[in-house]
Amino acid sequence: MARKRRREDGDTDVTGHDEADVEGELARPPRRIAVIHGPNLNLLGTREPHIYGTTTLDQINDRLKDLADDLGAQITFFQSAREGALIEHVHSLLGRCDGIVINAAGYSHTSIALRDALAGVGIPFVEVHLTNVYAREPMRHHSALADVARGVIVGFGALSYELALGALLHED
Repeated sequence: MARKRRREDGDTDVTGHDEADVEGELARPPRRIAVIHGPNLNLLGTREPHIYGTTTLDQINDRLKDLADDLGAQITFFQSAREGALIEHVHSLLGRCDGIVINAAGYSHTSIALRDALAGVGIPFVEVHLTNVYAREPMRHHSALADVARGVIVGFGALSYELALGALLHED
């Protein structure tokens, strides 16, 4: 978590991660967060902008990178339209990641295999959707992932991703 620190000149810095304090406390390494984007999200900005908005996937990733830097976290990004590639990527994160932000898009509603992969690696994750899926077609009202997710954030557009990242990095 980011920590504010008073500098000698009186200004306040926000450090990217906890550093050793004057008592010699050891620094905690930065949290590692993986962001996974499912099918069709590479088309954001041009695909049905009246539904998904005009923000591109690159813009979402850039905002998340900036937020992660501010919060002292390391962040990686992965996007695929292939279910198997998403599953293999989740498997590859075991031991390499502290949390996942995932927008599995249409696979959220249908993929038991992706759900099982996320449950199997045991990495805390937040499911996100740009739109309020509960205000859309009935086929989108069910999530195969939600029961094993730490939380689900829907309906806030690109901000949904930032809210998910903040939630994963929040310490009680």
